[in-house]
Amino acid sequence: MLSPSRAGLRWGLLGVAAFSFTVPFTRVAVESGGMSPLFIGSARAVIAALLAAAALAITKQRLPRGIQWSRLAIVAGGVVVGFPVLTSFALTTAPASHGAVVIALLPAATAVMAVLRGHERPPTSFWITATVGAIAAVVFAALQGGGLSGLHWSDLLLFGAVVAAAIGYAEGGLLARELGAWQTVSWALVLSAPLMIVLTGISMAQQAPSDTPIEWAAFAYLAVVSMFLGFFAWYRGLAIGPMAQVSQVQLVQPVMSICWAVLVLREQITWPTILGGIAVIACAGIAVRTRLGPAASAGAK
Repeated sequence: MLSPSRAGLRWGLLGVAAFSFTVPFTRVAVESGGMSPLFIGSARAVIAALLAAAALAITKQRLPRGIQWSRLAIVAGGVVVGFPVLTSFALTTAPASHGAVVIALLPAATAVMAVLRGHERPPTSFWITATVGAIAAVVFAALQGGGLSGLHWSDLLLFGAVVAAAIGYAEGGLLARELGAWQTVSWALVLSAPLMIVLTGISMAQQAPSDTPIEWAAFAYLAVVSMFLGFFAWYRGLAIGPMAQVSQVQLVQPVMSICWAVLVLREQITWPTILGGIAVIACAGIAVRTRLGPAASAGAK
């Protein structure tokens, strides 16, 4: 029988593997222009919400109570609305490998949000490495765009997506201990469904979606796996915990995403991309590991 920590890591790795295709497949879906970014970001949530509603009804899950609804709204705002919509717009112009490097900030950002949410007192080195990682990501994006003045809207959207997802991950990981892993993301999807249905209708009124089978297959993956099934594994891993250790598994996600960008999209990976990815991932890893120190544990009591 697996120890709780090992089981949490395995579930977390399964979730990360599912999420690692999100950036390249989003790029595939938006590349030809047959589907608008708003449609991809919202319609995938509508499909996932239908699956979630069916799963909740079939298994007769009890309704969340009281403040759990507001906490679910935070999860929904981060991982159902914020991250998918922002990345869909960003990846209309940004290469998947570029997006993967910026999103490599997510483990450190999730650790920061978990620290703030849990009222922990991590050592100063935690904040230093988290800040250095953020600076490294900004410098990478700026150099790719030709300098600080060359930062594109796509970069700002990607940074916004990181913040949104980090908030949703941290709150969702805590809430999963009360509602269950897949139940948390399912209720978040159902809660956000009315808004996402309206956004889907607006996007279809502006541009009727039409694309090739390949793009529709990528969209289907985003809706069923990235938006729904992947969270089953990820939130289960975070719920089993320890959350700080499981969140470290996320460090392999940008590496996997860049590999998929090369294999699926045939993108050329440059040395700045490789070095930028190493810098951001290293800082994120140090920040997450630093949070596991005695000071963090003492502050969490």
